[in-house]
Amino acid sequence: MKIEILGTGCSKCKKAFESVEKIVKELGIDAEVVKVENIQDIMKYGVMITPAIAVDGEVKIVGKIPTPNQITEWIKNAK
Repeated sequence: MKIEILGTGCSKCKKAFESVEKIVKELGIDAEVVKVENIQDIMKYGVMITPAIAVDGEVKIVGKIPTPNQITEWIKNAK
């Protein structure tokens, strides 16, 4: 599983990354969590507002920091 945090490095983007990493660790799953900071790469997803999160290439949320429950649900549904 690949989870991408789309954002240019703002505080909300960093918080989203930290939240995803924490949930992945708590669930003990094998997932690659990466930051995508290049604006051209972010726009390939059609994202105009950050932070955004994509799980296995599918954008799950845009412009918000997800709740732990949302992150957990995305991970469970992607398995």
